[in-house]
Amino acid sequence: MSDTEKPVILVTGASGYLGAAIVNRLYSGYQVVGLDRYTPPHPPHMAECVCFDITDQASVDKALARVRFAYGDRIAACIHLAAYFDLTGEENAAYEAVTVDGTKRLQKGLEEFELEQFVFASTMLAHAPTDPGSPISENDPFDPKLPYRASKVRAERMLAEQRGGEKLVFLRPAGIYDDAGHSTFLAHQIARIHEKRLSGKVYPGDLSRGQAFLHLNDLLDAVERVVEYRATLPDVFPVLLGEEKPLAFGELQRLIGRELHGEDWITWNVPPKLAKLGVWAENHLLGEDAFIRAWMVDISSDHYELDLSAAKEKLGWSPHHSLREDVPNIIATLKEDPYGWYETNGLNASRVSATKVDKAATIEAAENTSSAEANASERNHDSKMRQMHFSMLWVHWLVMALGLWLATAPSVFGTFDEDVFSAAVQRVTEERGLWPAETRTWLTAWNDVVTGLAIMMFAALSLRPGNGWAQWANAALGVWLLAAPLVFWTPNAAVYANDTLIGALVIALTILIPMMPGMAREGMMDDRDVPPGWTYCPSTYVQRLPIIALGVVGFILSRILSAYQLGHVDGVWEPFFSSSSELNGTEYIVTSDVSKAWPIADGGLGAMSYMFEILMGVMGSRLRWRTMPWMVALFGIVVGPLGVISIYFIIIQPIAIGTYCTICLLAALAMLIMIPFSLDEIVAMVQFMIWNTRRGRPFWRAFFRGDALPGGTKGEAMTFDAAPINILKQSARGVTFPWTLLASAALGVLLMLSRPVFGNEVPLADSDHLTGALVLTVAVIALAEVARPLRFLNIGFGLWLIVAPVILKGGTILGTLSGMAAGVAIVLLSLPRGQRSDEHYGSWDRVIL
Repeated sequence: MSDTEKPVILVTGASGYLGAAIVNRLYSGYQVVGLDRYTPPHPPHMAECVCFDITDQASVDKALARVRFAYGDRIAACIHLAAYFDLTGEENAAYEAVTVDGTKRLQKGLEEFELEQFVFASTMLAHAPTDPGSPISENDPFDPKLPYRASKVRAERMLAEQRGGEKLVFLRPAGIYDDAGHSTFLAHQIARIHEKRLSGKVYPGDLSRGQAFLHLNDLLDAVERVVEYRATLPDVFPVLLGEEKPLAFGELQRLIGRELHGEDWITWNVPPKLAKLGVWAENHLLGEDAFIRAWMVDISSDHYELDLSAAKEKLGWSPHHSLREDVPNIIATLKEDPYGWYETNGLNASRVSATKVDKAATIEAAENTSSAEANASERNHDSKMRQMHFSMLWVHWLVMALGLWLATAPSVFGTFDEDVFSAAVQRVTEERGLWPAETRTWLTAWNDVVTGLAIMMFAALSLRPGNGWAQWANAALGVWLLAAPLVFWTPNAAVYANDTLIGALVIALTILIPMMPGMAREGMMDDRDVPPGWTYCPSTYVQRLPIIALGVVGFILSRILSAYQLGHVDGVWEPFFSSSSELNGTEYIVTSDVSKAWPIADGGLGAMSYMFEILMGVMGSRLRWRTMPWMVALFGIVVGPLGVISIYFIIIQPIAIGTYCTICLLAALAMLIMIPFSLDEIVAMVQFMIWNTRRGRPFWRAFFRGDALPGGTKGEAMTFDAAPINILKQSARGVTFPWTLLASAALGVLLMLSRPVFGNEVPLADSDHLTGALVLTVAVIALAEVARPLRFLNIGFGLWLIVAPVILKGGTILGTLSGMAAGVAIVLLSLPRGQRSDEHYGSWDRVIL
């Protein structure tokens, strides 16, 4: 039979899961025409796609006119699958517009055709549930208690009332699945048990009840028979389709648990009200957008057992599959490729991204059984690295020049003969009990000479390929140059500036510009920069831009403090705070006993830390989360713990010293804001180390030299060529600004100022200040989505604020009430997760609550 002689079948919703399967099943015996929306995806290529909008009469008329022109007036069957459904369980105008009115438009438009059969896809759930042992038949009453079911019932009634000469078939299938799962409810149930979530261990309904399922192949058999037997079927033929003996929910849980974890899965009954409270908290407080909804709790004890007499008698159909027998196959598919299974079933595959690494590593190992091509690639890479080395020789010559400059600087600055020092230097010498200024300047001079000569020597050795250790030696000397003026308390400001500049340049020119020596060949040859399960690369230069900019701000501010502490300037700018002495707030704090407890100028230590952040911010490529894990870890230590330490010093200023330092506050704020922008890269590096170690790679080798990581992808380019607004958005990837966290941060600042604002006194004022600083710190860090659960710490701080006025004295009436109100607000603001972007962070997605 030629294609033109085949009967014509219309399938609406042909691009969907069921529609595409029906097209694939029927196309060999029929001319199949797919009717669907204009937007992708489109029906399978076996069916012509006639695009239409079922909610628009003109669009429906135009589509049917196209069908008549191409295929004539005679249509064997119209299989109508297009409908509306959402998970909210709430009324939506789309149910009436699409499912009911859309069906009406289609049926009316087909009146002008010689239509033999109209097949409407309804649902078994249109019927009222029953009890175990009492199967439902097609004549049993409906129970349209949910919008989706009600829309199907209304559509069936409307079709029956307006039927013309065509025969009507109402398919009422059970929950459809296939060997890969492809059942929304079943897939989520399996995923909850696979991940051992708490929500997979509790159930609010009767565990002895269950609902029938239907394998996709059994549904296709039934549809094919419906079309084939269209001439002999009753004028109006409702038919239930599914397995005869449904699997009880508790038994299904145990079966899934056995197949996944080798043991029966224990499921606890919980009261429905408690289950609804948990659903509400998960969706509204934690912002989890959980699959489970309150309406699902209401129907959790519904039982659907089917009487298949009509299907057997009129279609000669009975199911060949049962869920009990097919669950092991579905679980086997999941175990074989968890990441692919999650993606196929529309789940968050990032949660199982570790399995993607394992699978990719296995495939890669199999592909690399022939080493000839791999060896050629390695030789080509080595050749390029050697060429790069010779193209970068100018760097080492420049480092030699810097070493010469440093070695001769004492003669230029006159530090060998310096014996006249400012009053500020003498003051610092006396207050700190330092060696005489002449001794310190002499040590500084000789340090410059010796270090400069050493830099020249190691730079010369670096000219030879393979002497990467010499580059590391020069990098170490660069670090020493940043620290030496602080260790020697150099009295000369020019020497401090010179050593800092040359130290930073030497570090940059030895391990930054010519590429860090010692990185593993495997890691450098692999160009995949997006970690498995992630949606973006966390190490792009654009994303490091905020950290670098804030590092520059912090460095400049800390340099001002260190200049005063070293005696290079006579005073420091302070616009707001005073002290109990003739010194302003800033001068008082940086010369206090707390500051003097450090053996070096703590302002200079801060400047040194910020310089490290700047250098590490620009160091490495977008692959550095896996090619330089040690550096990312060090970067995290400098930004994270040192940032928290700087906040600690801000906390103790009014408590231990009695005033504030404006420059210190600004520098600490810059350090704090860096933390959320740096955390995603640290998480990616930690994941890499865990995944790489699990696949049998040496931990310390990968930590210090990097490695490849199968399963990653190559991300899109993120450059400075884009519009400024796009650069800004790219730089903040992984960081969002929920109003709840911003409000918590504002309350933290207000609490820190409770002393001047509300007139509180010690000890309550100190408590407010301490708690406010902690709330501010937690709220800012939690702006990073990977650190969002950290906000729960603020619940404890909020509770303390509520009880603190009862325990501690010193609060005014206004201050007490304000502190308690702030505590209540902070607790409430810390519950919702707040704004969440579309980004994913591999298996870390599980903890972003």
